[in-house]
Amino acid sequence: MSHYFEDFTVGATALSRGRTITEADIVAFAGLSGDFIELHTNEEYARQSFFGRRIAHGALIFSISTGLASQMSNIHDTVIAFYGIDKLRFTRPVFIGDTVRVQKKVIETQEKGPGRGLVTFETSVLNQKDEQVLVYLDKLLIKRRNAP
Repeated sequence: MSHYFEDFTVGATALSRGRTITEADIVAFAGLSGDFIELHTNEEYARQSFFGRRIAHGALIFSISTGLASQMSNIHDTVIAFYGIDKLRFTRPVFIGDTVRVQKKVIETQEKGPGRGLVTFETSVLNQKDEQVLVYLDKLLIKRRNAP
């Protein structure tokens, strides 16, 4: 059963399952996005970098976070639209072999007229050491239970 706008409570938190970042993820994302920056795709180049090895694309980790969030949120029948993103920050690198998961906290709910409401989340992506690697505020427009 999908969650409606009224089911979201400020302060409520949820944690997704984990997902390990693989070589295949990086190669596929580079091909889809056209982002072949050597820090992601060239091991020899990356060894000489600040990080000492290849890192995953930040946009890849953001994309994976939206997928993990959609699997945990149970809003498939009630989401109207992805409303926006604010304050997106990459706080640590993600390496091949790291496992990430998403932690979401409801920080605001706002009625947006008959039939819908806006839910704002503080979303953190954590690695296997519970270190935050990405943080952002995201907003979803959600159906209200008694929509006309």
